[in-house]
Amino acid sequence: MSEIPGSGGVKLGGPTATGARMLEVDDLRVSFATEDGLLTAVGGVSFDVGPKEIVAIVGESGSGKSVTAQTIMGLTRSPNTQISGSVRFRGEELVNASDTELQEIRGNEIAMIFQDPMTSMNPVYRVGKQMVEAIRTHRDISPEEARQRAIEMLDAVGIPAPEQRIDNYPHEFSGGMRQRAMIAMGLAMEPSLLIADEPSTALDVTIQAQIIRLLQRLNREHDLAVIIITHDLGVVAEIADRVLVMYAGRVVEQGTLDEIFYDPQHPYTWGLLGSLTRLDRPRPRRLPQIKGLPPSLVAPPTGCAFRPRCPHAFGRCTEMPELTSSLPEATGHLDRCWKSPDEKRKLREVEGRIGLEAPA
Repeated sequence: MSEIPGSGGVKLGGPTATGARMLEVDDLRVSFATEDGLLTAVGGVSFDVGPKEIVAIVGESGSGKSVTAQTIMGLTRSPNTQISGSVRFRGEELVNASDTELQEIRGNEIAMIFQDPMTSMNPVYRVGKQMVEAIRTHRDISPEEARQRAIEMLDAVGIPAPEQRIDNYPHEFSGGMRQRAMIAMGLAMEPSLLIADEPSTALDVTIQAQIIRLLQRLNREHDLAVIIITHDLGVVAEIADRVLVMYAGRVVEQGTLDEIFYDPQHPYTWGLLGSLTRLDRPRPRRLPQIKGLPPSLVAPPTGCAFRPRCPHAFGRCTEMPELTSSLPEATGHLDRCWKSPDEKRKLREVEGRIGLEAPA
C-alpha cells in the first residue's frame, strides 16, 4: 500500500496478486417489476477489472451502465428486483452476500462516487459532519480522529485550506470542489476499487479535466483500480485502459482503448465515434447522429437490440448474436454483430473514416 505525499499518511489500495482479477462480473442480469411489465435493465453483462486498471463503461442514457455499477455495490436490492449471475470481488460472491457482508466490503474495499455532485451531499449538514459520519461507520475511531482523517483526505484531493473548508456547507463549495469532496469521502477507507458514475457530469470542461487528472494520479501513484461510467468519449480517450460499450442492457463491444477507437467493430460504436466533433477534419454542416431512439427495455426488439436503428441490419439480425471475437487473431476485442470483419471493413471504407487513425 502507498501513501499520498503530504496527506498525513493516507494510504490507498489493498494487496492483490499481480495479474489477478480483482472484480469478476459474470452474466449479470437485473430486472425490475413495473406497471408495464418486467424491465430488464441489465441483460447478461460479463467483464472483469484487474488491479491498477481503469475500465470505462460507455453508452447512451438507459443502456444499463449505472444499474450495473449499483448492483455491484448491492444498491439495487429490493422486493421488486430480480438479480442473477455472479459478481465476485477477490473471489468473494457479492450477489448472494448478506447485508452485513456487503457493508464490510462497501466503502472499505469498493467505493462509489455518484453521478451528480450537486445533489450527492445533504445540503443541511456541513461537509465535515458528513465525512466524519461516513468514516466512523466503517472505522472504530473517535470523532476527533475521524475529523483529522477527513481533513487529510480533503487535502489529498486538492481542496484548498481543508481545515477551514471542512466546516462549510455543500452549497459553499463549487461543483468541482463538491466532486472532489465526494471522491475524498469515497477514498477515506482506503478502497482498492473506485466506481465513478459520470464523475464529470454538470462540470465545466476545466473542472472536468482536473477531476480526470485526479483520478489518473490516484490510479497511477496509489494502485487504485477504477471503473468509470460515462457517455463522454473524450473522457474515455483520456483515461481508460479498456472500454465496454453498452446498449440496451448488454455489452455490444469491448476491447482495449486502442481497439475501440482505432478499430471499432460494432455499428453502434461507429455511431458513437462518428458523432464526435473532429478538429482534424472539415466541419460538416450537421453532426452525424444515430437515428431513432433506444428500445423499450420492457419489450425489446427480437434479435440484436440495435437492429431497428442500424443502417446495416439484414435478415440474420433478428437472431441475437453472441459477444465473441470475430477477428482472425485471438484477442480480447469482442463484439456482438453478425457482420464479418471483411464486411465491416468495407462498410467503414464506404462510409468514410470511422474511428481514429492508428498512430504510425
